[in-house]
Amino acid sequence: MATASPTTLPSGKTWLGHPRGLFLLFFVEMWERFSFYGMRALLIFYLTQHFLFSDRDAAHSYGAYMSLIYISPLMGGYLADRYLGQRKAVLFGGIVIAAGHIILGLEADGSADAMGLGLFWLGLATVIVGTGFLKASVSAMVGQLYPRDDMRRDPAYTIFYMGINVGATIGPLICGYLGQRWGWHWGFGAASVGMIAGVIGFLLCKPLLQGKGEPPDPARLAERVGGVISREWLVYLSSLLAILLCWLLIQQHAVVGWMLAGASVLMVLYILWEAFGRMDRIGRDRMLAALFLLFINPLFWGLYEQTGSSLSLFTARYTDRNILGFDVPASMFQSVNAAYILIFGPVFAALWIALAKRGREPSTPAKFGLALILVGAGFLILVAGTGAPGTLTPILFIFLLYLCHTLGELCLSPVGLSAMSKLAPSRMIGLIMGIWFLAMALGEYVAGMIAGATGGSDGAASRDAVLAVYGNIGWWSIGIGIFVIAVAPFVKRLMHAGELSGEEGAEAGAQRDSFAIADRVEDKPA
Repeated sequence: MATASPTTLPSGKTWLGHPRGLFLLFFVEMWERFSFYGMRALLIFYLTQHFLFSDRDAAHSYGAYMSLIYISPLMGGYLADRYLGQRKAVLFGGIVIAAGHIILGLEADGSADAMGLGLFWLGLATVIVGTGFLKASVSAMVGQLYPRDDMRRDPAYTIFYMGINVGATIGPLICGYLGQRWGWHWGFGAASVGMIAGVIGFLLCKPLLQGKGEPPDPARLAERVGGVISREWLVYLSSLLAILLCWLLIQQHAVVGWMLAGASVLMVLYILWEAFGRMDRIGRDRMLAALFLLFINPLFWGLYEQTGSSLSLFTARYTDRNILGFDVPASMFQSVNAAYILIFGPVFAALWIALAKRGREPSTPAKFGLALILVGAGFLILVAGTGAPGTLTPILFIFLLYLCHTLGELCLSPVGLSAMSKLAPSRMIGLIMGIWFLAMALGEYVAGMIAGATGGSDGAASRDAVLAVYGNIGWWSIGIGIFVIAVAPFVKRLMHAGELSGEEGAEAGAQRDSFAIADRVEDKPA
């Protein structure tokens, strides 16, 4: 009997050789990222300029919000897998996100009193819950469009990843310009329009999904709980109640920090218990290698994610943003990172494969070390490019910092996701992926603490205070990166790379690293 080739196309119409549903998901994710990054570009400025938060308080609130954004897909993904299915979860999440942006847009015209601030927190909490449902499910649906052995899966995620970064590029440009030039409500309103466009497109083009992402047990989902309400609507209403929990947490950044710290300690202890209590030597070694990489994850993101807080404020206050006679709003520069990813992502994918063919591809821990060196170098370049007190820093050095940080991200984010999937035993893959995103959430919280350390507890941080912090974290990052590269051969041996999946070979491993998707969120819950 003839067996089907992995490259055999499934029935149904295709575009560019892929199911048309892929491009629907591309469209939805592009607009979701447009709304998310467009709103995020305005967030730190809205807190400091509209509500008159000190830089420190604004940075702490920003860190708490971003941490919750990264945690929420864990619960949203669980509810989608167990009850709703991915399609309903994406639709529900998109509607809730759009509602959150509308709330932000309405409040932006209001006063900066306690009532207005409470409404602002409500808008952010609503976005957090909606993101948890949408982000956890839309990426999973991409994989559902293809058989497991279909060779088009990796290119499909590459196409999808491009949609992420197209949205992340244009969101800050449009929302940032409107928010800082025309008024806050224009910027937040534009973000809501983007998400509404994604929801409408998803509703109208449902047939393109070929029936993928439906509930695992429709009959059980329709059952009435206690004879009162269907299980589906119980999930929806419970999720809306979770908005109130997020509303409380986002105002208590210290509580969020303790929650993340406690969860991180428990996860580390659990991994060690699994490694030394239930696994053989090879499994134990791989878990220790995974733990080493997990420790680096929050450190990298804590430095990298200065983008939306302290770096944006520095760009606004202490750089010459005049480009061709146009005074560019500082929020618009948050699109630079995504634009660099669009340019250099394919370059790095090809680079890893080319190096693997020559036997020169760096190991996964060495790439992590290189990522830390690059992110540290970005800060030091900015410090070196800053002139005498009272002068503005040339905007070129902001572009160079973003370049270094983006190259560092490409060394760590997709590579890290691939490493987690290879190191974890099959029964723990979901858990280890969840811990990876928990570590990213911890990194977002650390980012808020680092930004808060730049000073400005009673107002704006001084230029010298920011540069002093950037100089310190730059040198520390490079030093730790060099240490990671030095111990990389030892960690590589712990990974038992040659035994991961039947001696696949270096080139296959490099291809998997190159195409592993890390949404920023980014990068981030994919």
